[in-house]
Order: sequence, then structure tokens, then C-alpha cells
Amino acid sequence: MVLRGVALAVTTVVVFGAAGAAAVASRMSGNVEQLDLGGLVEAGPTATPDPSDAHAGQPVNVLILGSDQRDGVNEQIGGAEEGMRSDTTILVHVSADRSRVEMVSLPRDSLVEIPSCTLTNGQTTRAQKSAMLNSAFATGWDQGGDLDSAAACTVSTVQANTGVPITNVVVVDFAGFQNMVNAIGGVPMCIAEDHYDTYTGLNITAGQHVLDGVTALQYARARHGTGFDGSDTMRAGRQQTLVANVANEVLSKNLLTDAGQLLQFLSAATQSVTTNLSVVDLTGLAFSLRGIDRENITFMTVPWAPARSDKNRIEWTSAADELWANIAADVPMLGVPDVPEVPEAPEVTDVPAATEPGNATPTAPPVTEPTPTESKTPGVDAFTAADASTSC
Repeated sequence: MVLRGVALAVTTVVVFGAAGAAAVASRMSGNVEQLDLGGLVEAGPTATPDPSDAHAGQPVNVLILGSDQRDGVNEQIGGAEEGMRSDTTILVHVSADRSRVEMVSLPRDSLVEIPSCTLTNGQTTRAQKSAMLNSAFATGWDQGGDLDSAAACTVSTVQANTGVPITNVVVVDFAGFQNMVNAIGGVPMCIAEDHYDTYTGLNITAGQHVLDGVTALQYARARHGTGFDGSDTMRAGRQQTLVANVANEVLSKNLLTDAGQLLQFLSAATQSVTTNLSVVDLTGLAFSLRGIDRENITFMTVPWAPARSDKNRIEWTSAADELWANIAADVPMLGVPDVPEVPEAPEVTDVPAATEPGNATPTAPPVTEPTPTESKTPGVDAFTAADASTSC
């Protein structure tokens, strides 16, 4: 039928010309009575097209900012407080071939250069030679008066200090973080010791837990109380562990392989998220990572040392320069690992005579020493999602 229809259409055009063909086709359509089955037949299943990756074949660098916003729902969660700060900054690099995801935490207490920032009100800020990283966000907010200015000033600061071009930015507030965790049904975690923090309300015992959105947020924000040393770098390490377990949960539920489920998850998770990525683009990017191995999802904190000018602040070491250069070049951020050379087997020249039956002495198999597993401390060492244990 399809071939006959095409042949008829071609013949009509050849015989009558384009204008005549339209008239004939119109008369033919008028001769056909139409059926209307609307509401009479249950609709059959329709295939959901795979979401497309808007940046296919290109590396993607996303800057994730955790905002300390204290209005509306966020005021109910964290308490009222004026202004807005960014207490969490993570640079996420997705390789062009979509085989690697690398996340680098940038501690808020890092002393960096803050360039002059252009604000939405047309004003520009004063450049600062040495200031805390999170002051870029606060400067944009205080002088620009909106989230766009705050995020833009942070992006400009990160680009100026790393040389890594930022593709997109995502600002997650308290409510947005809780939504993400609840959207996957909670995060399985092994808590090594009891934690109690009056600032965030965290009160959790050591052992196996599935953290809901409220508890996960308390754990991510906590710096004080029992079990905490008060440092921002150790808090960054706990946040990395939390995100690693979120990634493991998403992969275990195969959310990245089902376009429909993935879209539902991201729609729910991003309800309180501000970004220049559309849900469609975000879904396409996530779907393109459906074949990634957990061993290729890497977390680390930028190499740092106590600041020489202020022991209560930190500065990035020279090792950070190589890290940023690798990310900008889209090669593994820790460098390409050395592959040990395999020694050639020695050539056999003399073949020993066969042992008489019954006199053979069994040869014991060679004893191989087990390779010790090096423990990794989040916030200090780089680790992968495969290293993050969800059970005690």
C-alpha cells in the first residue's frame, strides 16, 4: 500500500504538474470518509525517544554551587539569616567521550583572586587580589541583588583561577538538595561514629542508615559537634562521600538507562534548583552517561595547604596547576596512570628428564602476597564511587 501510494503521488505530479497534483490530491482526500476513534480505543504504548546530548562529543564543565539561601522554605530549614553565601563549590568535569566524571571540591576558605565582575544592574565590582572563594558569590549577591550576579561572579572567579572554561552552572539550595535525595528514596550510608550537631540538628548514631533528605542535608552541612573537627575541608570530604553514594544509588536503580524514569527523576530532583541547563539538556547529558563505570566517577578536593598569610585560610598548591591543566585538556585529572611493564618469560634451553612414575615430588604453587588495599580519606585523597561503601 505504501509503495502504491508513493507511485500514485509521483504519477500525479508528472501528469498534472505541482499545482494540478495538489488539486487532484485534495479531491481524492475529499472522497475518503474519515474515522474518529478518539475515546473509543485505549491508546497503545508509545516508544519514548532517547534524549539527545546537546554537547555530544564535547567536554562539559559544570560548576555546582550550594547556596546558603535563607528565605521561604529555606528559612524554615536553616533559620533566618540576611544575605546569601555559597558554602559548597564543586567543579564537575564530564569527558567528551562520556567515559569519565570528575568532581573537584573547592573549599570556601580558599584564598583566590576575584576579578572584576559585571552585574545585572550594569555595575562592575572591584577586583580583589586575595579573598575567600565564597566571597565572590556574596559580592555578586550584595552588589547585584540577584542570583544571576552571584553565580556569574563565582563562575568568573573559578575560570580566572583554574583556566577551566565553565559550560554550565547549577545553584542548589537547601530545599533542592532535600528533593534530590528524596527523589531516589534516600541514600544508603555507613556512618562511622555518632554525630550530634546543634547548628544543623543532626543527631545520628554509628552504623547502617538510609538518609532521607532532611538528615542528608544536616550531614552535608555539619561542621561542629561530636565527631567533627570543624574544618571545611573535612566537611567537603563528607559531601563527596554523600554524592558518591547518591551516584551509586542512581546507577543501581538503572535510572540512567531508562529515559522515562530519568526524566521523572530529574524533574522531581530539580524543583528547587536554579540553572542555565534545561531539564531536557540535563536529561540528555545524564542519559549519555548510562554506560559509565563507577571506577570512572572520581572525587577529590583541590590540593591545598594552610595559607601563609592566615593559618585559618588555605591556598592551592602547585599540584593544583597540573590538575586544572588536565581538566582543561580533557585528560584524566590525576594524569594517565603508568602501566607496569611485563617482563618477558625466560627462554627455556634445557628440558629436564622425565621423572619416573611414583617418584615425582609435588611442587607447591608459588605463594603470592596479597596486595594491600590503601584506605582513602575523603577530603584528603582522591577516590571513586566504587570506593564508597554503603554498608558497614
